[in-house]
Amino acid sequence: MFAEFSMRQFVSAFVVLFAVIDILGSVPVILKLKSKGKKISAGKISFWSFLMFMAFFYIGEAFLNLFKLDMSSFAIAGSLIIFIMAMEMILDIEIFREGPDTPKDSVFVPLVFPLIAGAGALTTLLTIRAQFADINVFLAIVANMLVVYIVIRLAKVIGTKLGASFIYILQKFFGIILLAISVKLFITNITILIEQISKNIA
Repeated sequence: MFAEFSMRQFVSAFVVLFAVIDILGSVPVILKLKSKGKKISAGKISFWSFLMFMAFFYIGEAFLNLFKLDMSSFAIAGSLIIFIMAMEMILDIEIFREGPDTPKDSVFVPLVFPLIAGAGALTTLLTIRAQFADINVFLAIVANMLVVYIVIRLAKVIGTKLGASFIYILQKFFGIILLAISVKLFITNITILIEQISKNIA
C-alpha cells in the first residue's frame, strides 16, 4: 500500500480537499457560534468529520455500484460540482442554498456537516479517488483533519491575526485553484468515458 505513496499525489489531494473544506473560510462561522455560547470541541468535530470521510471513502464506490455507475461518470459529475463551488468562491454568489428545513440548532450539523464533511467535500473525495492512489488520498484526509483541528482550536487567534480581508483573499485564491482542478478532472474523465464508449461500440 505504501509503495503507491506519491508526494505529488498527496499534495494535490491535500490541496483539493483543503480548498473544498475551506476551514479558514469557516472561521467567522466558528466565532459566531462561540459568541452564542455554543460549546465547540475541536477534537470531537475533527473526529466525526474524519469518520464521515472514511465511511464515504470505503462505501462510496459500493454505493455507486448499487446504481451501476462507474468512477469516471461520477468524477465528471464531481468536477461540475467543484466548478460550481469555485464560481461561488470567486464571484461571491450563492448557488447552494440552505432550505427552510435545514437544521441549525446543533454544532454538529453546521460544522461537521455541511461545512467540513459536506456534500461538496464528499463528492470531491470520490472524484479525486478516481485520480490518485488510495494511500495518498487517505493521508490527505488525515492531514486535512489535523488542519481542521488546529484551526478550530485557534479560531479566535486566526480571526484576529489574519483578519476578514486576508481570509477573503484566501478564498479567492483557492477558488481559482478549484476552478482549474475541475477543468482538469472533467477533461481527463470525459476522455476516459469516450474511450470506453468507443470500445463498446467497436
